[in-house]
Amino acid sequence: MGWLWAIIVGFVLGLIAKAIIPGKQHSPLWLTTIFGILGAIAGNAVARGVGVESTSGIDWWRHLFQLVAAVIIVAVGDAIYMSVRGKRKMRERA
Repeated sequence: MGWLWAIIVGFVLGLIAKAIIPGKQHSPLWLTTIFGILGAIAGNAVARGVGVESTSGIDWWRHLFQLVAAVIIVAVGDAIYMSVRGKRKMRERA
């Protein structure tokens, strides 16, 4: 059940991150979900390091850290995806 929640949270975080980032992102949905999962993991690590690992009620700070990490990872990951994809398309045309 933990993997299912990780996929769902990663999917939602990835989509929200794509909506926040200006411009069009070209990475496919499965890769955006992976970026979202990585953002959730990184955000949890940052929250743990800051000391807001678990609070009473909803962990708003942890969710904010997850979202910021997802935005950064989606932006960087999409740029890397496009650079690799662009190089591949250039080789196909030659």
